[in-house]
Amino acid sequence: MLGEIQFDEWQCVAELVDNSFDDFSEIVRTGVEWPNGFKVSVSLPSSANGELVVTDTGQGMTYERLERAVRAGWSGNDMHDKLGLFGMGFNVATARLGKRTRVLTTRSGDSEWIGVEIDLDHIKDDFEATDITEPKSDPSQHGTRIIIDRLHGKRVEWLRRNAAVLRNVLGSVYSWILDARGFELYVGGTKVKPVRHCRWGDNRSVLYNGKERVPAHIEIDEVLQDGLACSDCGQWQLSQGDVCSGCGSDRLSVRKRRVWGWLGVQRYLHKTDYGIDFLRNGRKILRWDKQLFTWNNPDGVPGNEDPEYPIDLAHQGGRIIGEIHLDHVPVTYQKDAFEYADRSWRSAVELLRGVAPLQPKRAESLGYPENTSPLALLFKGYRRNDAGVRCLVPGDGRKPVHEDTRRWGHEFHRGNPDYQTDERWWQAALQHDEIKNKGKQAKTAASVPSQPDEQAVLDALGVPADAPASGVIPTATQETVPETGGGAPTVAKQKTETRSERLARYERASTRHSYLSRPFGHPELGYLNVETRLLKNGGPLLDDTGQAVPVLLDQRAGNELMAFLDVEHEVFQRFGADYADLLLVELAPLLKVRSRSQWNPSQLLAGIRAQSLKDSALDGTTVGAEARDLLNEIRSRAVAELNRAGGHHEMFGRLTKEERHAAEESMIAAGRVGEVGALGEDAGFIAYLPPLALVRLVETTPEAFLDGRVFRGPYTTVHSPAARSLSLARVTGYLADVATIGTFASEATVLQLQRARLSVTLLADELAGDE
Repeated sequence: MLGEIQFDEWQCVAELVDNSFDDFSEIVRTGVEWPNGFKVSVSLPSSANGELVVTDTGQGMTYERLERAVRAGWSGNDMHDKLGLFGMGFNVATARLGKRTRVLTTRSGDSEWIGVEIDLDHIKDDFEATDITEPKSDPSQHGTRIIIDRLHGKRVEWLRRNAAVLRNVLGSVYSWILDARGFELYVGGTKVKPVRHCRWGDNRSVLYNGKERVPAHIEIDEVLQDGLACSDCGQWQLSQGDVCSGCGSDRLSVRKRRVWGWLGVQRYLHKTDYGIDFLRNGRKILRWDKQLFTWNNPDGVPGNEDPEYPIDLAHQGGRIIGEIHLDHVPVTYQKDAFEYADRSWRSAVELLRGVAPLQPKRAESLGYPENTSPLALLFKGYRRNDAGVRCLVPGDGRKPVHEDTRRWGHEFHRGNPDYQTDERWWQAALQHDEIKNKGKQAKTAASVPSQPDEQAVLDALGVPADAPASGVIPTATQETVPETGGGAPTVAKQKTETRSERLARYERASTRHSYLSRPFGHPELGYLNVETRLLKNGGPLLDDTGQAVPVLLDQRAGNELMAFLDVEHEVFQRFGADYADLLLVELAPLLKVRSRSQWNPSQLLAGIRAQSLKDSALDGTTVGAEARDLLNEIRSRAVAELNRAGGHHEMFGRLTKEERHAAEESMIAAGRVGEVGALGEDAGFIAYLPPLALVRLVETTPEAFLDGRVFRGPYTTVHSPAARSLSLARVTGYLADVATIGTFASEATVLQLQRARLSVTLLADELAGDE
């Protein structure tokens, strides 16, 4: 019957590992030297008739301790200090895995291994198990060994085929123990590595509302008032007494209660791998838990839960993470949940996320004071996923590069040393802002002459056109040096720049392009690791023959390449060529030669692009998501601006009946049922307007959106009606394209998708607030 209790295979193994780690922790608490180290080894079955063996280097057990340890229903472990429930947990785990279990244990100095064999096919009504012994070659040996054989069919197949999966799960479950206590765990002869969080560094932060600094990592350490708890059932006592109010035990003791750990921000967004890990005695009970992201209305009824994160661009996933230790909160027997009805859990939740909604406006509308909890602070600073330093999101100058950051996160977890710090993510966020700002500066410079018309100035001064330009320093490639003896000046010989010097100069004068710095290739061609750099002021870009080229490759060690792109080359400036296309033109022949491929040029380009630049695919799903992301950004900026400057009442009055109904339906679909009646009291209604209704509002009330409010284009400051119309048309034209594709992306043709993607880029450049 114990074997029928639902435990996954990894949980069964973990139950046995728990007991070994408990033994190790007890040794550590005593301060005794343990020269052989703390090591647990899990040997997996190699065949259907194989066995599972768990061995540790602990202190071993006496005969009396062993007798109690394997008795079902008995636990010698304190409910608050230990991971394992040796006894019940041991019997459930072993019975779940196989029909026969042998436990052998010995202490240093013992003459033999002593143990017990539990054979479920032969055990009788008295439930007596057979004592066993084994000779001991070295009297100094110590530890415990558990051997399980006659394994159940499904379980043995899972254990045979999933060694890597088991290591990854256990590496996550025990990550803190493996890191902080230095215990070692091996599965199938391979050491289990702790699965750490890929989070931003302690020194990173963002500025919320231009004034409040929000760190990307918040330490949590709250010591609560000591409490009286039962050592048998674990229940905390509501009142003083001599016996437990739950089980009647007299094993009551004063216990410390503490909530500690950290909350932070992951370096990449993920649809599932975000949330908070909750630990008890160093083992993770909950992983990627998202309960605290949902607000439970204390005045509501069960089922009235309202998810609050992620809500902005929720399809991209989330990035708020954390590790919180709750050693004083009881857990379920399967160790996959806490006792959520226990007041210790509820008080911990209140401490971490507060009682009010995380959304400031929503909390205010419901009459709650500002939520100042640690989670609410992180929510304010990092609920948005806009590219750039402002939100700590890497980008390519046009949009976030979420696919890249997830790939970098994979490299972090693989242990690649180049991805262990957050520097690559930070530089990509900085570079996004730099590219974006340079683009805006270039647009501004295009409307203002960069150089004065020298001839016009000379004409105005009355200077003849053929007059010598006295006092003007001539430009030359040679340096004139006066003769020291008073004779005629000599011309110094110009130094020839070597190739390595030229490449070093290009590298100094260029910036890394994060989006195009990635592996390029195809499974049939192999891959090249390319770092792409944009040359801006160090051009022209010359090849080894002295010819100006738009792209130059420099072969480094192995498969490493550095690619320089001259952004001032006419193919980019006059003809609008795409950086990626010309880079692929240069890379394709290299990959063809390396792989001795018979592919033709177009096949090479198509295959490499499809494999290496998947996120640039021109399909309705991708472009539609980009359009909706930008529309949400525009809505958010408009809400903030109108709430600040006013005018939302008049704007709400301009909505048609159909537009109001559509906003109400969208609000209800988003779970904002209780706020529908207040629609129009602030600018929040804009967040729920249909995209094309937003276009109409900009067209009818341009003074509320332009002049640096939401879009940077001028309107009220322009006196010419024609110029006003032109400035407005620039924005509404792009916005109409984006709104249309955001609504009807699945029906768009390739040409429409190309136009929409270009409009997304151009409209993003029109946004105000980043100059």
